[in-house]
Amino acid sequence: MKIDWDRRTCARRGHITYLPHEEHLRDKLRADTALGEAWRCLRCGDFALGAPHGSGPAADAPLVARGKVLRDLFVLRFLAVERAVRGVFIVLAALGVWQFSNRKDAVRRFFDEYLAVLRPVARHFHYDLDHSPVVGTIQKTFGYRHSTLLLVAALLLVYALVEIIEGVGLWRAKRWAEYLTVVATAAFLPLEIYELTEKVSWLKIATLVVNILAVLYIALTKRLFGLRGGRAAFDEERHSASLLEVETSAGVPATAHNG
Repeated sequence: MKIDWDRRTCARRGHITYLPHEEHLRDKLRADTALGEAWRCLRCGDFALGAPHGSGPAADAPLVARGKVLRDLFVLRFLAVERAVRGVFIVLAALGVWQFSNRKDAVRRFFDEYLAVLRPVARHFHYDLDHSPVVGTIQKTFGYRHSTLLLVAALLLVYALVEIIEGVGLWRAKRWAEYLTVVATAAFLPLEIYELTEKVSWLKIATLVVNILAVLYIALTKRLFGLRGGRAAFDEERHSASLLEVETSAGVPATAHNG
């Protein structure tokens, strides 16, 4: 089923109406009803009762996100939530590393005690805990210096901060956030590819594919780094939409303002 992004958004946020100074547009955007005047919504095209939300030349009409733009905004906000959630988990991981650095000896004693208890049980199931990669990795962390663990915690916090800033910026559809997301995500792609050469897993493959698609999607649709005409083409597209939205809503051919 095709999603009507325009009406879906208007149902949640309300209509956006505008009174253009141009008489031929104003007459077509306005309607008289038994309940009073109504104005055509610039987003969905339906008439809404009440005075218009703004007025001025048609070229100065508000930039209303509609159609494909609304769909792109939905995708950006999905990525924003994913980045914010990831940032929160990284913060928790950083706090865990910091707590571990301060209680390393106690954690080691706790781990050794339970390892001794679990060893006979694992042996019963023909599993050698002493040669387990997981156990070996945990034991290796006990040898890290306190300063090294604090550095790891600090780096994790910085990474988490970047992720959360990305999430907030993408949610608000900020262009700087789109650049930050593309650069930060692309910077980690070589590491993700290297990890796949070490050990392949469906989670790693899915993460790599999602990140590659996110980089390409944002860079191309938002015309970043000069792609598809760059910022000039992006601004021109949005600016021209201001007049075109009013004319389209009023039923005027899109080329009328060029004559």
